[in-house]
Amino acid sequence: MKTLVVASTNPVKAQASLNGFQRMFPAETFAVVPLSAPSGVSNQPMDSAETLRGALNRAEAARALHPQADFWVGIEGGVEETGGELAVFAWVAVLSPAATGKARTGTFFLPPAVAKLVRQGIELGEADDIIFGAVNSKQQNGAIGLLTGDVIDRAALYEHAVVLALVGYKNPDLYQDGKF
Repeated sequence: MKTLVVASTNPVKAQASLNGFQRMFPAETFAVVPLSAPSGVSNQPMDSAETLRGALNRAEAARALHPQADFWVGIEGGVEETGGELAVFAWVAVLSPAATGKARTGTFFLPPAVAKLVRQGIELGEADDIIFGAVNSKQQNGAIGLLTGDVIDRAALYEHAVVLALVGYKNPDLYQDGKF
């Protein structure tokens, strides 16, 4: 059994990580260890570079807190101004003792009312709860689930990026530098 440390106590991030690993490595079994790890970036990253840095920082912090694991996963959600609209996405970083995998989720745009609150400094999850009358949506279906009627929820959005971050682990002969 391999140990997978997820740098968050959010059950959505832990489940998305486990699902992605199980899809890519169905013959393996994984024990998931969720733990709180700092991102080292703002509570609501406002561009892609800051969001990626947050995911990498979380994974590195998880490795420092639980060094005996096989993999460490950092997931960081962010937003970015694009053509006057606020785009939403997340970065996933997967570390192992010898490699680093990274991938970004799909992107969607926030409704103007939510975007306005985020631009005012309110974290996206809180803004969603205000506009949609939800409670703690970031630990459930998230903005994407609220906007799609759960056709895609937050776990599914993250799971896809976890799979993509594992491409180099699945194909190590093609990524010999350990960065993918």
